[in-house]
Amino acid sequence: MLPKIRDFLHYPILTISGGDITPGSIILGVAVVFTSAILASLASRWLLRLLGSRGLSSGAQFAASKILRYSVVLLGILVGLSSMGLRLDALFAASAVLAVGIGFGLQNIAQNFVSGLVLLIEQPVAKGDFVKVGNSVGVIEDIGLRATQILTRDQETIIVPNSELMTSPVINHSRPTPHLRIDVKVDASAKSDPALVRETLLAVAAAHPEVLGDMGSEVRLDQCNEPAFVFSLLVWISNPHDDLRIASDLRFAIEAAFRDKGIEGPIPERITYARDGLPRPLREQNEN
Repeated sequence: MLPKIRDFLHYPILTISGGDITPGSIILGVAVVFTSAILASLASRWLLRLLGSRGLSSGAQFAASKILRYSVVLLGILVGLSSMGLRLDALFAASAVLAVGIGFGLQNIAQNFVSGLVLLIEQPVAKGDFVKVGNSVGVIEDIGLRATQILTRDQETIIVPNSELMTSPVINHSRPTPHLRIDVKVDASAKSDPALVRETLLAVAAAHPEVLGDMGSEVRLDQCNEPAFVFSLLVWISNPHDDLRIASDLRFAIEAAFRDKGIEGPIPERITYARDGLPRPLREQNEN
């Protein structure tokens, strides 16, 4: 029985570049690749704990563990192919010949693959960063070899090709600091005292617990034409994820403060229609 099993395992199924591929070599190669995948996972977890104990940032830990995992898996695949009976030198020579033809068909995949390695090594963006890509805003959940996953505010996952992160403008709100300045537009009646409006807006900003007062709030008068003055309240916050919520809180507080101070909002211009069907402001009618 044993001789038959041994003969079966060593029976040459295929010969490639002078190397015999047998059932035994296939089993051995698959086992090597499977073992390398397990070792890669264990090694990446060990490296995460090691770098975490050294105080490295989460983005650097993630990048280093990813690179280590890919390296171990790649080494396991090469060893597995060699265990199957494939001659790696002949395989590399053949792959160099086929690279030109395959490159045209897999150009985008190769570009994303290289971009993924650059992202992991250079880390212009890292896992956990709050970024804006195009019209999408969210947190980077994972950087793979082909694409990056971004989790939006609405808990939707967007798959962005790595090459797009390298070639398109990307706003990283987490670098160099997570501090973000938000701009809250405020309209007030042209009859209002601009100094009082400025004082009220700064008081509202100072009263909000999540506004960074030490970084300084600012009020700008953007427009001073009738029927309204347009102000901008510029404040700094520590967490860019909360910009919409904090801006909404400030608007609620500004509306209440304006009522307390007697500051009027812009007076809307009422429009009526003359007999000729053309719109005409009501005040022009009164003048006539």
